[in-house]
Amino acid sequence: MTWELTTTPVRAAQGEGLVAALTFDDGPNGADTNALLDILADRGIRAVFAVIGQCIETRGAEGLSGAEVLRRIVAEGHVLCNHSTSFADMGEWTAEQVRADMLANLEIIRAVVPQAPVPYWRAPNGSWGVTCEVAVELGMQPLDVINHIGDWAEQDPDVLEARLWESLTRGQLLLCHDGGGDRGGTVEAVRRFIDEAVADGWEFTLPVGAL
Repeated sequence: MTWELTTTPVRAAQGEGLVAALTFDDGPNGADTNALLDILADRGIRAVFAVIGQCIETRGAEGLSGAEVLRRIVAEGHVLCNHSTSFADMGEWTAEQVRADMLANLEIIRAVVPQAPVPYWRAPNGSWGVTCEVAVELGMQPLDVINHIGDWAEQDPDVLEARLWESLTRGQLLLCHDGGGDRGGTVEAVRRFIDEAVADGWEFTLPVGAL
């Protein structure tokens, strides 16, 4: 990290002007995450991937393991965010419970990519509870995203592309999901949106403080 950790979650993207940062939650998820990585690689864009331990340890129907996809995420220069071991709501958990889960997820991540930094923490479902304080104790900056496209409940690419444009805000973060279910609609919407946004002068950076 490039600044002192704070329990106030980061919401800002690096840079000035028409900048925003892409974040993807709830993966890695086999083919969908791989397709997003193809899109980002073709366009030279780095993003944040908030990863779930049980997804890292899962092998998808297409034969790709979450661990294989995680290695690709790191190898291609993207930034990791600890998103817990599961999809459980941690808002009412004690600090001890939160700490145990965060450390367990870090162990899962480091078993696959031992040297990869994990600079960020994001609470599942945006339910923070005491997680911000524990994250800072463990050396992670809480990361919040208020601009999202609701793609956990909707996978029509046309609808999601429109929501991406509605949610795009100068200097802020933009949340999509690459896991937690079939995200084919998200992948297609992101593909269309990125090309149009770049053509309009937008630059996709990383959140403040990312390496």
